[in-house]
Amino acid sequence: MEIKLPEGYKPSPDEEFMNENQKAYFHKKLLDWKADILRESKETLNHLQEDSQKEPDIADRASTETDWSIELRTRDRQRKLISKIDSAIERIKRGEYGYCEVSGEPISLSRLDARPIAMMTLEAQEEHEKYEKVHRDN
Repeated sequence: MEIKLPEGYKPSPDEEFMNENQKAYFHKKLLDWKADILRESKETLNHLQEDSQKEPDIADRASTETDWSIELRTRDRQRKLISKIDSAIERIKRGEYGYCEVSGEPISLSRLDARPIAMMTLEAQEEHEKYEKVHRDN
């Protein structure tokens, strides 16, 4: 998907929904997000390898290992996020991106800009969360 976007382009509700510019915009946004996550993960891995034996004091080492544990959990969440990003990229390729998986209605551009992996309209997402909360409590 190699479309040259106009400088400073932002999707607008005044244009046709999910036109080629919008698809290219969200495709680039998703790829950039994925690249950032992968870069941060690589930096974390390098940092952990470099600092693995720097703390001679047991208390300091325990504190450092707790920090690492938190960092690794964050990276695990981001790893899961990458699969959602990949899925969104596939939806762009299939022409399904930007449409609610429940209602088939367009997802607002502002929602997609804030959460480019969104698969439901805000209304459908809220209903889904209410349903999950009710059934989780039972």
